[in-house]
Amino acid sequence: MSSPVPTPLPPLHRLPSEPSAPPHPVVLPDGTAAWRVSRYADVREVLGGGAFTRAALYAEEHDDRPSGGGIVDDPELLFNQDGPEHLRLRRTVGRAFTPRAVARWEPWITATVEELIDELARQDGPFDLVSGFARPLPVTVITRLLGLDGDAWEKIGYWSDLAFTDGSHSAAEVDSGLADFTSFGGELLALRRKEPGEDLVSGIVRAADAEGGIPESQLVRLVCGMVVGGHDSTMTMLGNVLLYLLGERRADWARLTDTGAAGLAADRLLHLVPLGEDPGSLRRCVTATELGGVRVPAGAVVVADIVAANRDPEVFPPAEHEDLFRELPAPTLAFGGGPHYCMGAWLARLELRTALNRLATRLPGLRLVDGDTDGGGRGSGGGTGVEWRLGTTSRGPKRLPATR
Repeated sequence: MSSPVPTPLPPLHRLPSEPSAPPHPVVLPDGTAAWRVSRYADVREVLGGGAFTRAALYAEEHDDRPSGGGIVDDPELLFNQDGPEHLRLRRTVGRAFTPRAVARWEPWITATVEELIDELARQDGPFDLVSGFARPLPVTVITRLLGLDGDAWEKIGYWSDLAFTDGSHSAAEVDSGLADFTSFGGELLALRRKEPGEDLVSGIVRAADAEGGIPESQLVRLVCGMVVGGHDSTMTMLGNVLLYLLGERRADWARLTDTGAAGLAADRLLHLVPLGEDPGSLRRCVTATELGGVRVPAGAVVVADIVAANRDPEVFPPAEHEDLFRELPAPTLAFGGGPHYCMGAWLARLELRTALNRLATRLPGLRLVDGDTDGGGRGSGGGTGVEWRLGTTSRGPKRLPATR
């Protein structure tokens, strides 16, 4: 008889296994030898590029190349490239996600949030905040941005699970599912070339034609990466944040009715609540480099522990973590840094800020129920009674029963 799978801790409580410290050798969960980097300044240097690159992780001369499966380990993915190849791909879509561009989307994103809350408000009994809000919001946003129809929702969810698999899916399932996903990306690009519009994929086609020389396979990976990235990370973020706020910070709920306070809280929560249990963001050191007073050898895998860096007491005093409505004293590393800084950062901030502000305003009595509370109406937030979504590298509640 197999042993029961232990319930994972909520991501907020996935504190660093070690405090911030100088770079030092570690062994990652999959057995890979690496150097852990955890201090804020050191992590920023690693993420900034230079001697530390993503592309070198996949160089054929290294036996410790990542091989977790899924789209995240595809060398042609935008995130896994560096230098001129990376810049060319990033230019094809980067202008679409500037703060000014994202601000133009705010009215219809707000309208989408209001429509989802309308549906929650019509329900007499408890409802699920994941299936009723945290999942449909980012899926609606990304499908509209990419010019897709609602029929793609279920497929996007399935492909996201395979793209970010934690290794629990069979190789055959991953290969088959991602082959279908790749075909979908190629067909979508072909359709937008034939019938261009104002969506992001049409913009990618126009920018790629102007740039010239970008392989079709890289454009397909770019489109697929946007599809699953825009869905999975935001859904996980919303579920985890709502669990934390309604479980452990219910007293702060009313303050979110102020848009300024909601914006500050959104930034704090993005900073503090990680999306999963990964040890960090991986790079390879291509030339021996002194980092934080320690010499990291050439060829070494380096894990930038962003969770630890975002809690570096030299930059973010522990007492500050209790105040959700204070500006961060330094830029968060939740969206990475350097050339691979997340292009969707402004969109994620907008979605979270709008979601928190409108939910708190429209549903002031929103609270967790059943197994997600401690019996006194206060969510435990400690993992008990929460069914966690497993099978992917991100970690969030599968269901979040609540009532208004």
